Amino acid sequence: MHGIIYAKYETHIPIMGKRIKKLKKIRLHREGTDTLIYGLMFIVAIGIILWRSFETHIPFYCFAVVAVTIYCIVVNFFRCPIRYFEQDDTENVVVAPADGRIVVVQEVEEKKYFHEPRIMVSIFMDLWNVHANWFPVDGKVKLVHHQNGAFHKAWLPKASEENEMADTIITTDNGVEILCRQIAGAVARRIVTYAKEGEECYIDEHLGFIKFGSRVDLFLPIGTEINVKLGQATTGNQTIIGRLK
Repeated sequence: MHGIIYAKYETHIPIMGKRIKKLKKIRLHREGTDTLIYGLMFIVAIGIILWRSFETHIPFYCFAVVAVTIYCIVVNFFRCPIRYFEQDDTENVVVAPADGRIVVVQEVEEKKYFHEPRIMVSIFMDLWNVHANWFPVDGKVKLVHHQNGAFHKAWLPKASEENEMADTIITTDNGVEILCRQIAGAVARRIVTYAKEGEECYIDEHLGFIKFGSRVDLFLPIGTEINVKLGQATTGNQTIIGRLK
């Protein structure tokens, strides 16, 4: 979508028949490909210079240790693992859209779209987490909206309102609307959203990608049974956040 990712599309006929799984096998973010290629070229070039410029190879070895460590961290940012939600029945289930830890579970007044109280569940992704995002529910994409903004630290409360963000509203098969908000952080300056208005979406399918540390908020209807607590680690497309009424 938008030429931003490499993807293969497959259609799977589910055992239960009702749910059609569209799995987008996202290999690597295109911007990640450029970063990794040019980064490797830079490391090799500096390594050759250091190897040939000094009688001792100590500077080369010191550089190699630091450079390889940093390069491995950057590679970690662009992982897009293919995961399958283990349960066949996904009706009313809300799964974690991201790897990370729960930093907010509270009732808030959602004033931008719903204009009513909602339960906000926020997941903070740190340096070591996978930064691919998944759709939290099966349904149809009603709205996708990108908003420019600030770059406060992602775990701060004001980040959910003031930071650069991408909002995706999904309507489930039962007519329930939920909001999934991708939020940029102090380091994360690039949000990619694969969702398209009018498209059907499914658990197991990638919603988007955020470079570096960031946050994803879910705004769920009052009455949703919440199955996570503050500080709990989440695994994208695996951890059950809650169950809709």
